[in-house]
Amino acid sequence: MGKNSSIEWTHHTFNPWWGCVKVSPGCKHCYAETFSRRLGIGLWGARADRRYFGDAHWKEPVRWNADALASRERRRVFCASMSDVFEPRSDLEPWRRRLWTLIDATPGLDWLLLTKRPDQIASKVPWGCRWPDNVWLGTTAENQLWANRRLPVLIEHQAAVRFVSCEPLLGRVDLSAWLSGHRRRRGVDWVIVGGESGHKARPMHPEWATDIRDQCASAGVPFHFKQWGQWRPDSDAIPCGRRRVHVHDSRRDSIALVRVGKHAAGRDLDGRTWDEFPHEFRAS
Repeated sequence: MGKNSSIEWTHHTFNPWWGCVKVSPGCKHCYAETFSRRLGIGLWGARADRRYFGDAHWKEPVRWNADALASRERRRVFCASMSDVFEPRSDLEPWRRRLWTLIDATPGLDWLLLTKRPDQIASKVPWGCRWPDNVWLGTTAENQLWANRRLPVLIEHQAAVRFVSCEPLLGRVDLSAWLSGHRRRRGVDWVIVGGESGHKARPMHPEWATDIRDQCASAGVPFHFKQWGQWRPDSDAIPCGRRRVHVHDSRRDSIALVRVGKHAAGRDLDGRTWDEFPHEFRAS
């Protein structure tokens, strides 16, 4: 985590702190919690402490910004992979204020703020209706219930880019009502889709991913397929000894998914990779 992130849709990751509280089904097998526990650090839960970092850590994005300005090529920063910037805790306020100052001081970086708590955004950011040009604001929608709850709140905010991450995708999701271009208005500008990784990963039906891709294509919204996760559709190339499960699509047709691991599963969808990114949107 840091410079040159392994996350497919960002260049760098920056964590103002570590730790969080689970709030919805997408959090069930949280990779960040698993990673922190592997290091022997208990940071999850309302009563747990959060892990903070010193000045050297906070100076890293300043260097990334200088590199971006020197190369005249913008860099995306995912903030935060090990926490939620909008978690409602009073002890996080000084660190949030430091983050807002850092964002203002790094105009060569596009800061991707992804949250499962869009209801907290208005009370936490200092920008009101005039968001900085280098902030992309996103929320997670792992199923239709959470899309319905979170997306209407997300699109109230006039960030430069508004995006939704359907990862881990746990069911069919219809985003069409909130995508930019729906009824000729601006809504969600970018969509990321991905299956779940990790030891207890839940399988993602291919139809769930292709359906969202088709919604994006119809609306002219960039679509990014991040990964299959641990499971991918069965094929003749996969050995018979692998674990398989059968899932059903909207027509109740069964399809076999095979547990092959994240790297072997890859990120191709219908024979190609989908690495679409938003153009330079500006709030209207």
